Amino acid sequence: MDFSWNNEQQEMYRQAIQFARAKMNSNIIEDDRLGHFSREKWLAIGQMGLLGLTISEDYGGLDLDALSGAYLLEGFGYGCKDAGLFLSMGAHLWAVTLPVFMYGSDEQKRSFLPKLCSGEWVGAHAISEPQAGSDAMSMETSARLEGDMYILNGRKTFVTNAPVADFFLVFATTNRSMGFAAINAFLLERNTPGLQIESKTEKMGTRTSPMADIIFQDCHIPISQRLGKANMGFRIFSRIMQWERGFILAPFIGRMQRQLEDCIEYANRRTQFKQVLAANQAISSKIVDMHLRLESARLLLYKAAWAFDHDDPALSSSSAKLAISEGAIQTFLDAIQIFGGYGYTTDYEIERFLRDAIGAKIYSGTSEMQKMLIANELGLRTR
Repeated sequence: MDFSWNNEQQEMYRQAIQFARAKMNSNIIEDDRLGHFSREKWLAIGQMGLLGLTISEDYGGLDLDALSGAYLLEGFGYGCKDAGLFLSMGAHLWAVTLPVFMYGSDEQKRSFLPKLCSGEWVGAHAISEPQAGSDAMSMETSARLEGDMYILNGRKTFVTNAPVADFFLVFATTNRSMGFAAINAFLLERNTPGLQIESKTEKMGTRTSPMADIIFQDCHIPISQRLGKANMGFRIFSRIMQWERGFILAPFIGRMQRQLEDCIEYANRRTQFKQVLAANQAISSKIVDMHLRLESARLLLYKAAWAFDHDDPALSSSSAKLAISEGAIQTFLDAIQIFGGYGYTTDYEIERFLRDAIGAKIYSGTSEMQKMLIANELGLRTR
């Protein structure tokens, strides 16, 4: 594995940082308070190409390999202070746009991908249900085939981007008794009759990434809007979740790098008891731990990206997701401790970074689920 970067990759990384600093960091504290999703920022992200990293240029994407995409997202995370955008981008790209590119018909790709890559549309992925939790395949949302139409009925919960979404990827079952073997994936536009979006859910963190439940009441969907072949939904879901686990937290690597640098600068400048904080072993040890967590998580991210380009990514993607989510939380906890009272205030923004990071242990599969997946890949007999 070679993680050295060529001149083109380094330039993309620098441009991502500059773009994020210039376009993404206005009104963040107020937007967080209000739970405001910025369409203006979203369109700018699309114009930058970040909503189509690994998608073919034929449909408006950048056509990057996975490792270059991860590095570009890291740069974006270094420059951007709004982790809500990280979540909305990840849910849109890895769980909606990429599966359309991977499994869609030529007509579906031509119709949907340009709008998803450009930022004209916001995508949302609907699989979780109120009674299923992490057991995503135990779904009750049904898809009954009548003639050339599927009729959907049911409810999805915790749907990231739902309040602002223009396009949905929805999973439903055609026969509950068959379990995962009867799962299908469907593509719906927002104005589809029978699709209802409830009021958005208030959250602890990532508040600029809106979330809501969606309800289907006799929602008619043509067969032409089924993604992939009949009963292929489980295969689609399993594959795209590997991509999402591997990359949805890539921007947090950049955010952790920036936090480490801020803590080093503060520890070298701040004086207490006639010496700088950096001379306090308890403080310097925390910063060293932050560095080690960052480097470990970064290497696991790069290894996962490399595996997508060359090998089986199942073990690497779950390992990266687990390491980044757990490491980010501890990094921001340590940063608050280093900054003391200032770190606890809204103006220093660390408290928001911590709130945003906590959700990373839950979405795209909890830390506990990642450990189960890793255990299975290691050959442990967990079932």
